[in-house]
Amino acid sequence: MKIFRIVALSSVFILGLNSCKKEPENKWKVEVKNPAEKVEIIDISKKFYDQNFPLTQFKSEFPWFQGTVSDADFGKRRADQEEIKIYKEAIAKIDEKKLQTDLQDLFSHIKYYFPAFKSPKVYLFSSALQMVQDPIFYDPKGNLLFVDVTGFMGEGNPNYKGLEMYFQKSMNPNNIVPKIAQIFAEGFVKESPDHQKFIDMIILNGKIMILKDAFLPTYPDYLKMNYTQKQYEWTVANEANIWNYFVENNIIFGDDHRLEDRFIAPGPFSKFYTEIDNESSPQVGIFTGWQICKAYLNQKPDIKLQDFLNTDATVIFNQSGYKPKL
Repeated sequence: MKIFRIVALSSVFILGLNSCKKEPENKWKVEVKNPAEKVEIIDISKKFYDQNFPLTQFKSEFPWFQGTVSDADFGKRRADQEEIKIYKEAIAKIDEKKLQTDLQDLFSHIKYYFPAFKSPKVYLFSSALQMVQDPIFYDPKGNLLFVDVTGFMGEGNPNYKGLEMYFQKSMNPNNIVPKIAQIFAEGFVKESPDHQKFIDMIILNGKIMILKDAFLPTYPDYLKMNYTQKQYEWTVANEANIWNYFVENNIIFGDDHRLEDRFIAPGPFSKFYTEIDNESSPQVGIFTGWQICKAYLNQKPDIKLQDFLNTDATVIFNQSGYKPKL
C-alpha cells in the first residue's frame, strides 16, 4: 500500500482552497531604504561574436575570457555560425531589462541583511552549451558574476537533447535569479566538517533556503527549490509522510553518506526505495530542512538572522517543535 499521497487536485478544488485559506504574513517583505549599487550587466558574447569589434580590443576589455585558447582558435570561434546561432537563440530568451531590475532587488535585499555586501558586476556570456549544467559562476575576489545564457534556454529545448530532464526543469529564464540567490546564500552559511549527520545536512540547506526567502520575498517557493509547480505541490502534500519515513527509518540522526544522494542531491526523484519513488520529487531533504528552520523561526520570532545562521542544527531541530500532521 502506498504511504504517499499523489497530488491530483482539480483546478476548482485548488481555487476553493486558496479562497478559504488566509495567506500567512510574509515576514521577509521589508522596506529597503538603502538599495544596493546599480547593477551593471555586460553581454560579453555580444561583443565576442561581433566581427566589427576588433579582437585586440575585445582581449583588452576582457583579458580573462580567452583563457588558454590560442589566438587562432579564438578567432575561429568568433566566426562559428553554429555557436552564433546558439548564442542568438539563448540571448533572445533573456529580458535583460527585467533581469537588471530583478537583480537590483535581489542585491538590495542581500545588502539589507548584510550591509557590507557590494553588488557584483554581472556578465552574460555563451558557452555554446558547454557549461549548461553549471551555468552560473561567482568570482569573490573580483566580485564578478558570470551567467551562461545557454543554460537557460527553456526545458525541452532541442539544444538540450540528451541532457537529463531533471536538469532541464530548472533551465528556464525564471530560474536565473533564484540560482544566483542560491550562490550568495551559500556564502553566508558556514558548513562544519565535524557535523555530517543527516540532520546537519538538511538544516544547512534549510538555512540556505531561509536566506532565499529573505533575499527573494516575492518569488514563489517552487522556484526557490528549483522545482516545477507540480513537484512542489507533491512535496507539500506529502510533507508529513516524508517526515514519518525519516523518523521510522532512523534517518534523522543517521550518518550514512548515501543519504545525501538519496534526499539532497539533484536527481529525477528521491530514493525512498518504495514503489512511490518515480512519482516523488527530488531533494525532499532540503525541503524538510527548510520547514524545520521555518518552524524554529516561528518559535523564535525575535532572533536575528545572523544568530539563526550560527545556531547549531540539533538546537534548531530540538527547539523547532517540527511535527507535520498527516
